[in-house]
Amino acid sequence: MMRAEDLEAAIRANRGRRFRAVFPVHINGQAADMAGIADLAKRANLAVVEDACHALGTVINDEGPVGNCRHSQMAVFSFHPAKTIAMGEGGAIATNDPVLYNKLIRFRSHGITRNPEEFVAGSAAFDPQGLPNPWYYEMQDLGFNYRACDMQCALGSSQLAKLPRFAAARRAVVAAYEKALAPLAPKVCPVERRPGQFAVWHLAPVLIDFDGLGKDRATVMRQLRELGIGTQVNYIPVHLQPYYTSLSGGHPPSLPGAESYYRRCLSLPLSAAMDEAEVIRVVAGLKSVLGL
Repeated sequence: MMRAEDLEAAIRANRGRRFRAVFPVHINGQAADMAGIADLAKRANLAVVEDACHALGTVINDEGPVGNCRHSQMAVFSFHPAKTIAMGEGGAIATNDPVLYNKLIRFRSHGITRNPEEFVAGSAAFDPQGLPNPWYYEMQDLGFNYRACDMQCALGSSQLAKLPRFAAARRAVVAAYEKALAPLAPKVCPVERRPGQFAVWHLAPVLIDFDGLGKDRATVMRQLRELGIGTQVNYIPVHLQPYYTSLSGGHPPSLPGAESYYRRCLSLPLSAAMDEAEVIRVVAGLKSVLGL
């Protein structure tokens, strides 16, 4: 997870290059240090866009909920079926900036506006009395068809009303994991908890010393699958993906934090429908497969 010092180091290591924005990711449900990142971004003249797709409902003490844009220009959320609330697909963008808001509204709908106050075409837009023509609209930007349909929004509204219950259930499952995993430390540990937050967990990752245990992660995952336990690796670092390695001429930058996390992480099952007995079964399976 990005820290202010990570951003500062990246800027310092790339002096002479132009940066326009920073995109901190609130991974697993915990929020990045937005106050520290925003302070540095302001001094470096960078826009801040939060990737809050994992963190709907997470609250930072003394700062409020993730997505209030107190320290950013925009915050992006996801409503994919695997997220805390779902509406089939798609997401939402939060902003406190009215200029950005209007741009986003146009951008999601082919660059079109139907607001007469924004029309620029003069006589084509208005009748002789100066009233807007009832059929009229203007395409003012090159936009996309990014609108959620009415059925998705109805589902999303219904899900949003359930967010407090879903959030509490996810926190309870993660707390049960912490308790059950405690005897497996230091070979198996939950990710570090950030202080001063009330996180809504999207993922339940653990960090495993595969090398020290003499275990191969792929084999561990297959053996857990045979026990009826699904796991995943979240995520392959972006800078190691072929598209980005090609941009760097086959020599991706060294990002030791992301690479170390990737080598050790394994996401355990997590949903609001799970109970403590299922958590105990998952941890027992993991303990058996790892030989602990």
